[in-house]
Amino acid sequence: MTDPHPALTDAPARKSLGQHFLFDPSILKRAANAAGSPKGRTVIEVGPGPGGLTRAILNEGPAKLIAVETDARFSEALLSWPEAASGQLTVLAKDARKVRWEKALDEAGARGGPAMIIANLPYNVGTPLLVDWLKAGDWRGEMALMFQKEVAERICAKPDTDAYGRLAVLAQAVTRPYISFTLPPGAFSPPPKVDSAVAVFEPLPPEKRFAHIELLEQVAGAAFGQRRKMLRAALKPFAKKRGLKAEVWLMDCGIDPTARAETLTQAEFRKLAESLA
Repeated sequence: MTDPHPALTDAPARKSLGQHFLFDPSILKRAANAAGSPKGRTVIEVGPGPGGLTRAILNEGPAKLIAVETDARFSEALLSWPEAASGQLTVLAKDARKVRWEKALDEAGARGGPAMIIANLPYNVGTPLLVDWLKAGDWRGEMALMFQKEVAERICAKPDTDAYGRLAVLAQAVTRPYISFTLPPGAFSPPPKVDSAVAVFEPLPPEKRFAHIELLEQVAGAAFGQRRKMLRAALKPFAKKRGLKAEVWLMDCGIDPTARAETLTQAEFRKLAESLA
């Protein structure tokens, strides 16, 4: 395999795009394999930047790698790689938030099961992209995503903890998320102000995934929007819009109206959402 073009590593990170680059080969290899081997798989990478993780993924032998990069300095450079010429690497020069993922997979000729997503996500788009991918259909497989450590901890949090919130409820409705490893600021260029972590998302078996993810997002968002209040107060505006009395609705679902959002289990949030389906 060839090394990344030298010009890629010379380009400075842009703060407006939330860019923090990672170059350590051992860390990049570990990130590329955190969710399992990419060998023979279709892989999506968002925000490849100078291509360090891109190279690490390609070294593992994926059938297809689709790299989405909004920064023209990097998307143009990646197009010069031999893997782009051979068709193994597809480069999409666009904002990842505007990508229609299933269409992109079809146009890239990606086949052979769900696509892995492996990315050192730009800090300013990580959470909205994750939420979109959690709502995705069967095209999305395992994910290994690098976030700020605090965000990763919120995603993997359990009930009755300070970090537990909407992201944890959504992530755990369709995947088993866990933190694979953490990284100090000094691992990046430029160093961010906080630690980072790679979170892995293993898809739950189809029969264990929650079908009404949009409703679950709405319920969890309303409940945690006023997390210091009892649920009967926090959910009152949400319930009223649906012609429900919050206290009665909660009791009908077997949930204590005086409880707070952070005490509810995944099963209890599912019960609330199912009652609205």
